[in-house]
Amino acid sequence: MLFLSCVAAVVAVVSLVAGVSVVVVTPRQPDAPNGVDVATVRNDDLRARPNRVDVDLIDHPLYGVAMPPPVDCDLPALDVGSDASWEAFASEAGTCLNELWSPVMDELRLLPDLPEITVTEETLETDTEDSFTLAYYESDRGLITVVLPNVREVSESISGDEQEVVWLALMGHEYAHHVQYATGILNVSHELRRTAGSPADELETLRRTELQAECMAGVGLRGLTDPDGDALDVVNRHFNDGGDLDTHGSAANREHWLRAGWEGTTVSGCNTYGAPMAQVA
Repeated sequence: MLFLSCVAAVVAVVSLVAGVSVVVVTPRQPDAPNGVDVATVRNDDLRARPNRVDVDLIDHPLYGVAMPPPVDCDLPALDVGSDASWEAFASEAGTCLNELWSPVMDELRLLPDLPEITVTEETLETDTEDSFTLAYYESDRGLITVVLPNVREVSESISGDEQEVVWLALMGHEYAHHVQYATGILNVSHELRRTAGSPADELETLRRTELQAECMAGVGLRGLTDPDGDALDVVNRHFNDGGDLDTHGSAANREHWLRAGWEGTTVSGCNTYGAPMAQVA
């Protein structure tokens, strides 16, 4: 191709030299008009803002997508006492979750920015002795943050050989909020909470959102660990075998939705918004 391009260039130069006298003595003719006058076909409707896309929490296209196939995830060994180890573990978990959920985003023709993942030594002002945050997702920043003092406190009650799978499930839960944001679900949930008619209605919406994230954590857990292993039972024992939470649902329902994500064949298994009240209490 390069040879043909060079030949074409030589031919062009020769033709130019041969035609100089013609160009000099012959007035240039005006170009004949061609194409279409865009003024005659201008459509002022194109200036209008696009219509708002309505997101149906109960009948969302997401629910028709097959569960993503497993991916190989070689997580580094986690030393919960080391900031650097936590950063490496959380970063690699995020990379694996990006890869796992990519086919779902592709099926929905979505190209969301990938979330950043960080760790912090700062606890939240809302933390109490009985309830505190292990990690959180900020949709406006596209950021997942792991709260190290709190996860280290919980780690004291988790055996060393079970810690990595437990904290992988935590990362899967927070990443699920990113999936909710990318599909428009999270924004609608926030709006429903803001306009709720009562505190009870607001809490119900929050539980449906959090239990869906727990279900998607089950999707991540199955996709990144041995499906024939005991990861599901380990995570349910440590996270969902305790007390009931107004914001995240009862222990029984948290266990139910994590298992639904682990066992489902399509993401419809995580449709908490269409579930009966008893399953999101």
